[in-house]
Amino acid sequence: MADNNRTNMNLILTFVIATGGFLALYIIPLSSLSPIPPAVIQLTRTLLLFLAAYLLFERLFTMNLLTKILLGMVIGALAGLVFQSTISEVKPIGLAFIRLIKMVVVPLVLASLVVGTASLGDIKKMGRIGTKTLAYYLAYTAFAIFLGLAFANVLKPGGGISPDLRTELMQSYGGEAGAKITQIREQSGVIDTLLNIIPNNPFEALGMGKMLQVILFAIFLGIALTLISKEKKAPVLAFFEGINDAMIKIVLIVIRIAPYGVLALIADAVGNFGFEIIVSLLKYTLITIGGLLFLSLTYPLVVNFFSGMKPLTFARGIRPAQIIAFSTSSSSATLPVTMESCEDNLGVSKEISSFVLPIGATVNMDGTALYQGVAAVFIAQVYGIGLGVGDQLLIVLTATLASIGAAGAPGVGMLMLVIVLEQVGIPIEGIALVLAVERILDMFRTVINITSDASAAVIIASTEKQLGPAQIER
Repeated sequence: MADNNRTNMNLILTFVIATGGFLALYIIPLSSLSPIPPAVIQLTRTLLLFLAAYLLFERLFTMNLLTKILLGMVIGALAGLVFQSTISEVKPIGLAFIRLIKMVVVPLVLASLVVGTASLGDIKKMGRIGTKTLAYYLAYTAFAIFLGLAFANVLKPGGGISPDLRTELMQSYGGEAGAKITQIREQSGVIDTLLNIIPNNPFEALGMGKMLQVILFAIFLGIALTLISKEKKAPVLAFFEGINDAMIKIVLIVIRIAPYGVLALIADAVGNFGFEIIVSLLKYTLITIGGLLFLSLTYPLVVNFFSGMKPLTFARGIRPAQIIAFSTSSSSATLPVTMESCEDNLGVSKEISSFVLPIGATVNMDGTALYQGVAAVFIAQVYGIGLGVGDQLLIVLTATLASIGAAGAPGVGMLMLVIVLEQVGIPIEGIALVLAVERILDMFRTVINITSDASAAVIIASTEKQLGPAQIER
């Protein structure tokens, strides 16, 4: 007992020293610590911050992974508010976490889709499930855009923006807006975009991370495996099943450092999110987030209607993936966790999750679609442009089609918004008006994107009689 008390006291003392040292090194100006190189000081206080976090998460208290991640979000937000942009020096920890997760995405998508497609047994079954999947994704995307347009038309987010603030935002973010516009204009036309889904070289697609090409190749390979003899396809399937299982194991290892990666990412996001910008665009930001939260409430209800799963069960089961999505702002990076949550927590069969979820991470963007509806009307209102029923229907059509080719990566919603604005005739330079709050909104809408993917997996699994009992930790 005495040894345990001594150990606990030593841990508490180390935690206090690490926390105090971290705070002191942030409060004292770097110039006062000369001749110590600033890089050494920055590295030291980053190490002290994460040493304190490690002691808190792993040694001083016993808590499950989800609690650690939530606490990491809180600590990161507080650090960002207190130290502002200075805290960005911890961002590499968050980027390392994202890269470790992304490292497994391409091989996981390939292996899971090959196994999932081949395990469906016949092409008719795959066609049936594929049709259900795409129909659900496209219908919900269109609904999300309608919802965003409704919120924007009723609440008028652009009503309080003064000409002076518009000019200030255009000057501050015009350069970044121009880069986004150039990126869109350099892209190919519709026909070339569709042709580019077909890979010239599957290995090049894998190396470059071109997800639509990887998905198409994986589906074709899975179909081909169903058409050859069992003796010949068995070793190939065993190989891809082994790859799939290995990738999941890597995810389980990497996810252990999620609390620290989340802490760093949230600290950087909050630290670089100026208070003045929040106030100036508060109405637009709150309306967009309000619409996203309202949309999020529809998924448990729809899941309950089609599958009988209790809304609270679905919400609790998908929560780990939502937290990772909020932190990384990437549906693709969250995909391994989404698959794990659906299979382990919600009872979705591996056969369904490995087919439905990789497709959803690439083509299903409900949160992004709602955001585009609000943003398009907001920019039009700031410029004094009236949008008729026909214009808004064009927004629905354009945003729905644009979502199909969007990669599940951070910031892709802004590129899609440029396409929407151009089609409707709203000045595309207006994206500078919303770039200031793009990062925080990207975090919220990614949560919606992966929640929609999970709802599709549960519903389709239920219609195919492949939904087992939910297994939620209590």
